Amino acid sequence: MISFFVALLGLIIGYFIYGSFVDRVFKPDDRKTPCVEHPDGVDFVPMKPWRAFLIQLLNIAGLGPIFGALSGAIWGPSVYLWIVLGTIFAGGVHDYLTGMLSMRNDGASVSELTGKYLGPVMKNIMRVFSVILLVMVGVVFMVGPAGLISTMITGGKKTSTATTLTAVFTLIILFYYLLATLMPIDKVIGKIYPIFGICLIVMALGIGGATIIRHINGSHPMIELWEGFKNMHPKGGAQPIWPLMFITVACGAISGFHATQSPMMARCLTSERQGRHVFYGAMVSEGIIALIWASAGIAFYNVAGKPFSTAGLLAAGGGNSTTVYKMSVELLGPVGSVLALLGVVACPITSGDTAFRSARLTLADWFKIDQSNIKSRLPLAIPLLGVGYLISFLDYNIVWRYFSWSNQTLAMIALWTGATYLTRKVSAKCGWIATIPATFMSAVSITYFCFAPECLNLGSKTNGTTISYAIGILGAAIFFGIYLFKVFLPEVHSKHNHHSSHIAHQH
Repeated sequence: MISFFVALLGLIIGYFIYGSFVDRVFKPDDRKTPCVEHPDGVDFVPMKPWRAFLIQLLNIAGLGPIFGALSGAIWGPSVYLWIVLGTIFAGGVHDYLTGMLSMRNDGASVSELTGKYLGPVMKNIMRVFSVILLVMVGVVFMVGPAGLISTMITGGKKTSTATTLTAVFTLIILFYYLLATLMPIDKVIGKIYPIFGICLIVMALGIGGATIIRHINGSHPMIELWEGFKNMHPKGGAQPIWPLMFITVACGAISGFHATQSPMMARCLTSERQGRHVFYGAMVSEGIIALIWASAGIAFYNVAGKPFSTAGLLAAGGGNSTTVYKMSVELLGPVGSVLALLGVVACPITSGDTAFRSARLTLADWFKIDQSNIKSRLPLAIPLLGVGYLISFLDYNIVWRYFSWSNQTLAMIALWTGATYLTRKVSAKCGWIATIPATFMSAVSITYFCFAPECLNLGSKTNGTTISYAIGILGAAIFFGIYLFKVFLPEVHSKHNHHSSHIAHQH
């Protein structure tokens, strides 16, 4: 329990200290924001900061900090370190920079921002990459809730009735997605999101409180970091912490999906000074939710008197609808089933709809299609939702794995974009707050691509793990070298020459 509270305190302190530092580096000012400059009543709609915060939280959260954290907890309490450090130094910086850069570029999507600061080739890569990722996110947050509703009705029995119910609820959710994708952001999203955002927070607090009580009464003790500071995965070396845990726990530490969501609120904030509260603050809140669910998952399957183990959590399948439902009901009683419905059914749905909405906006930015008229929104929304529905028939676990890798790869690219902006527009030294996490995430993504069975599958080969590590580190070093020679060093040289010429002019 001590580890949990220290980690929780670390996240809170990180928001106030490092979040403030990042904000000072970026230097928000009083320039007009996109929704003040040209409100359109559809996507550029002014919102109050508290409402924007709750919408941002719900946009980026969904199943991610719950399913991902529970699956990451299979590796043991070392997941706490990734959640805390990842949130403060990587995820918070990533979300803040993408949101603020979007505000300074008329609400541009992440692909357009990438093109502006990393060049046209990266712009086209990110356009395709981000749309594919958003559709996969929409599918994940469509099939997951539909499966959980079916589980609640059938009691978790895998029958033909359960399969039929899942298909029916998938179609119902898809229809809602169509409405939310097409309608003005303040008509559906702006009204119901704050309510569900509060439900997500209340559910996390309830789960956390019940877990602490069970620790105190000794029935299900929480494992301290120093008691399990190792790879506790039952499969051991076949499932190494690096890079698997860093990919599995995405939304609770850093997630590229957030870079696609932040521009939506960037189009609704009325002042740049609201950015830290909305973007960095929502990421820290999501980190707290992930920390609660990770610690709860470890403790729930850790029975007093037995050796510390995460085998029970692995046997339950880690993060999935059945696990969440079981934990909610047992930890919170009858109230748990209601909270499971609101917190783990409604909340993921509210991330799925904004995923498809963001995909629509990305395509609109790409092809310069005005979105003020519903007739121009329909030709983009319907094909996106149709593709999403077809993908929903694929194996859910496979879609999740591809989503996880592409998610962290997008985060890597977004961080390099932010690093380039800070180096060129603020100062050569300031870029390091994004460069360091960008380099780290480059190593994570490349290593995973080499190691994972759905990618190159080197992990199954002799010495494959070592080779994957070497390629990942080398790839990150190459990206870092490109940054030094293309961005950092020219900027340092330029400022040095400017300083020298200024001194010469004075003399």
